[in-house]
Amino acid sequence: MQIPLVWSLVLVLAAVWNLVVWPQFWRRVTKDARARDDAGRPTRFYTVHAVLVGVSVVLALLVGVVGVLGLLG
Repeated sequence: MQIPLVWSLVLVLAAVWNLVVWPQFWRRVTKDARARDDAGRPTRFYTVHAVLVGVSVVLALLVGVVGVLGLLG
């Protein structure tokens, strides 16, 4: 894959950043009182943030793979 070295590094750094930040955010969401209702069931707050974190982590992994492929190729 032909990506300039600088852009490959930017992609790898963006992936690392997201893989560090989003799991920390998820831990805070799960501890938030708005995450569960009185019966202990997940709320929409929980569900929306679960989707947000899940999509962000998957995108981070994909961006990281593209960045590493750019560094290798």
